[in-house]
Amino acid sequence: LLYVAPETLTKEENIEFFQNCNISFVAVDEAHCISEWGHDFRPEYRRIRVMLDAIAREVPIMALTATATPKVQQDILKNLDMAAENTFISSFNRDNLFYEIRPKIKKDQTIRQIIQLIKEEYRNESGIIYVQNRKTAEDLAEVLSVNDIKAAPYHAGLDPKTRANTQDAFLMEDIDVICATIAFGMGIDKPDVRFVIHYDMPKSIENYYQETGRAGRDGIVGKCVAFYNYQDILRLEKFLRDKPVAEREMGAQLMQEVVAYAETASCRRRFLLHYFGEGFDDENCHKMCDNCKNPKEKLEVQQEIASVIKCVLDLNENYLMKTVMDFLLGRETKEMKDFRFAEMENFGIGESRDENFWSSIFRHAMINNLIYKEIEQFGLLKVSEAGKKYLEDPFPITITINHDYDDSEYDFDDEKGGTAVLDETLMNMLKDLRKNIAKKHNLPPYIIFQDPSLEEMATQYPISMEDMSKIVGVSLGKAQKYAQPFLELIKKYCEENDIERPMDITIKTVANKSKMKVNIITAIDRKIPLEDISKSNDLSMPELLEELDGIVNSGTKLRLDYYLNKVVDEYVRETVMDYFKEAETDDVKLAFQELKEEEITWEEIQLMRLKFLSDYAN
Repeated sequence: LLYVAPETLTKEENIEFFQNCNISFVAVDEAHCISEWGHDFRPEYRRIRVMLDAIAREVPIMALTATATPKVQQDILKNLDMAAENTFISSFNRDNLFYEIRPKIKKDQTIRQIIQLIKEEYRNESGIIYVQNRKTAEDLAEVLSVNDIKAAPYHAGLDPKTRANTQDAFLMEDIDVICATIAFGMGIDKPDVRFVIHYDMPKSIENYYQETGRAGRDGIVGKCVAFYNYQDILRLEKFLRDKPVAEREMGAQLMQEVVAYAETASCRRRFLLHYFGEGFDDENCHKMCDNCKNPKEKLEVQQEIASVIKCVLDLNENYLMKTVMDFLLGRETKEMKDFRFAEMENFGIGESRDENFWSSIFRHAMINNLIYKEIEQFGLLKVSEAGKKYLEDPFPITITINHDYDDSEYDFDDEKGGTAVLDETLMNMLKDLRKNIAKKHNLPPYIIFQDPSLEEMATQYPISMEDMSKIVGVSLGKAQKYAQPFLELIKKYCEENDIERPMDITIKTVANKSKMKVNIITAIDRKIPLEDISKSNDLSMPELLEELDGIVNSGTKLRLDYYLNKVVDEYVRETVMDYFKEAETDDVKLAFQELKEEEITWEEIQLMRLKFLSDYAN
């Protein structure tokens, strides 16, 4: 038995060697790599058939993959010159896996949820946490370790011996949790992995299916939790900028499927199976996904489905979903005006509903095979024969509206406890107290404590300085400065209402001033330009700003005037500082929208926010 990489097979001397061998059979593993429509295309795979023809044309061949969409399956058959009737497909359904998506709001809150999930449901059990980069893998493993969870990082930057030792320790249960980039798990057959967590969303549905598939291989229930924030998708898309156009388009399409999966309010199992070309009835999910376990209200959308089909046809089936959405909502974009689409009868036919609603309609039109994306034309929307018949003879279709994670509050409470429920009455009392203290100090309320901090106070009921120091976003300095009246209010409220405080998990944090943070603070004290600081710490500027945000939120005062005075115009500095003095929140996105007419950049707002918080909050 000989294992050989396609790259090795293409070498002339190797072909001559194989020609002199009596090869009886060829198996192509990970065959989805053959297809340029797949999630892991490798050009050398497309040359396998040519190489085999040069070696032995009649040799039997088998192609194997666990993640091929119908389009990819067709491409594999065509490329390897295999007969379609010899295709064998088993079900993609892993009925013992529970699928769940949670919004990824703040880093600290996400890590807290992960620790609570592991300690409350999976203590001393095996699990994998997938992340997108090496630094996150190491940082997360470190935080888990200090919280008495046996964890280790795994990524390509570690030497082979360390990686092998980590794999062995995981298999032998000396380590319970692996924090890994996508490389981990290939070839590891550990049947009792009880949970797979995606701290970062993967780049494709294929990756997601493959990675979640490492849970519950023993047939016992496995839990698959992914934390979703659309900003993570935008970061991934930035990595595509330098790719060839075709690869960039395909990558963007694959990521939009991930977005659709994360935001759907329909059965997640049905979504996954439909993606791989397999039909599925929601009733057979048996509440094994968050949407079926906690279903949203259903709507009858026969007319709306017809509207979507009409709009696709009006645009001659020649545009991507974004353009069809603009047409449907009546957005007078340059494209709509240039091609006179705005003059057409159905332009703006859906303007009474928002984009989130119509995204659900598009998705259900696809699930019902009424419209589809033509992959070979980079995702242009087409109407199927069934879709054309639907306009003539429509039938009722009932849907649930997609989750809108930007606006919705999310409750993680489940049967085993999870995060405690927010006490709305206490929350309002804390807000009133914050407002009064802010007025006394002539500061915006969020400078005292931000909303996420108040929400956690109204959930965990801290009554001591030690309790308060565990609340997200409350540094020791801030606690000493502002916390006492809040503690007194909470203690009195608990006594008067006979409230039993939750047995909260103590989330221990790794010392905030890690080596990198100390280097950054020291460099700023020495007035080194931020560009030089980012290079010396191997960080991009957005990553450095994220580190600075963490430093400031931990209570450290950063003196950035030396840099700001050089790179930010005086008018901009004054405008942004005045804005934050009056604003109700320090949200950068809101500030960017409010200051749009001033033509102030996102980065300038981020920098001035850091100065504002350093000057007034720390």
